[in-house]
Amino acid sequence: LFLPVMSRISAQTKISLSRLLMPMGICAILGGTVTLVGTSPLILLNDLIETSNRSLPPGAKSIEPFGLFSVTPIGLMLLGSGITYFLLIGRFLLPKNAQNEAGSTQKSDDYFKQTYGISNTKRELIISKSSSLIGMTIQEVETMLNNKIDVLALKSEGHRRLSPPRNHFIWAGDAIGVMGSKKDIESFAENYQLETVNGFKLFKHSFNKSNSGFSEAVIVPSSRFLGKKLSDFHLRQEFGVNIIAISRSDTVYRGNEIYDITLQLGDTFVLFGGWQDQAAMSKDRNVALVGDIPTELERPQKVPFALFFFAVSIGLVIFSDLRLSVSLLTGAIGMIITGVIHIDEAYRTVSWKTVFLLACLIPLGYAMEHTGTAAWVAQKTIAGLGNVNQYVYQFAIAFLAMSFSLVMSNVGATILLVPLAINIALEIGGNPAVYALIAALGTSNAFILPTHQVSALIMGPGGYKVKDFMRVGSLMSLIFIFVMLTGVNLFFK
Repeated sequence: LFLPVMSRISAQTKISLSRLLMPMGICAILGGTVTLVGTSPLILLNDLIETSNRSLPPGAKSIEPFGLFSVTPIGLMLLGSGITYFLLIGRFLLPKNAQNEAGSTQKSDDYFKQTYGISNTKRELIISKSSSLIGMTIQEVETMLNNKIDVLALKSEGHRRLSPPRNHFIWAGDAIGVMGSKKDIESFAENYQLETVNGFKLFKHSFNKSNSGFSEAVIVPSSRFLGKKLSDFHLRQEFGVNIIAISRSDTVYRGNEIYDITLQLGDTFVLFGGWQDQAAMSKDRNVALVGDIPTELERPQKVPFALFFFAVSIGLVIFSDLRLSVSLLTGAIGMIITGVIHIDEAYRTVSWKTVFLLACLIPLGYAMEHTGTAAWVAQKTIAGLGNVNQYVYQFAIAFLAMSFSLVMSNVGATILLVPLAINIALEIGGNPAVYALIAALGTSNAFILPTHQVSALIMGPGGYKVKDFMRVGSLMSLIFIFVMLTGVNLFFK
């Protein structure tokens, strides 16, 4: 949601995007701790507590579930500490490079040339009857001219379109719109008997900056592109957009090599196509557009319904005994019925990988609790630490939560650690609810490596390297633990 906002701010203030995205991302993670529905671990917390209540030892008091705003004071402290950190210290640790400086949707030609090595000279060429390109496909032409010429438009048999499919054949009399350096285009036209049009006749409207241009799109979690190659898809035919380059950390892939690499979370596509086509691609929810173009159909007439059902959901959470999931589902159903969001849009927002991940991990946590594994690990932990203050145990749980979240999902870490934390609290006479909350909050402390979904999402657009996260995130992680433990012990006895 905030990638286009940060992009616009960067363009207007001339501040490098690398100095904006990391503070925004870390504060977004911290902001998720303000309510019980802000992060997946906190959403699961009450269910895990309910499961633990069924296996408490005789005489132990049941653990009370947390309310929607029970964690708000602690969340606000964490968010405030993050903002203060970047104002006082973090801003000196952020990378000072100008890589991936953002702009508006229509970034300058110099930006794409400097960042991705793209020469943005466009020409309209006519295929002559003597051209050796006749009978070749666009894919064959681009492969032959690896990384020098991109075919952006085609007029053939009376049909004109941007980003023509790569399997489309070229015939005499066709017109193609190409992009590359002026020298390469002139050489291409001379070698293959192509007529160069002075200016644009057929593609003047297509190449107008108000209708088409470049943008950047980042591969998001649960994208169908993850683990696949670009050659597995037909994006020009499906969406009508060209992938000009792919950026991964400090490496830019161009030409034929973009079709051979295995795509990863955070990879950045450099797109060319019509703005509406790019917006349609973003609605597929496999990539997030960084540029400032409309990515969703706005329905301003539905705002009153959206506000009403949001208020209904919050009201049910606060003033009724309904479960949190039922209360929020009530508001979601109301928004679908009134057309605030369509059912297919709602369906696409569901992360089915997360659903199945939870379906597998929750039984694992249940097994740890009911087989005595959590209690056994808790006893070994206590024996290892010895007779120490409760704050030491709390720090140990917070440190474990941080470490687990760096190498596995925070959901999985929460499911494993909450039963463990509760058993440690029971063994040493502490408050099980406090220890469970420390484990759930602690799994949001994932700043040292770009393993959190938010960090992975901003890594490409910000041009960050792993060392940038380690430099900025290490101190932030220690501050997080200190502020969290202080808040938990201050507001929960």
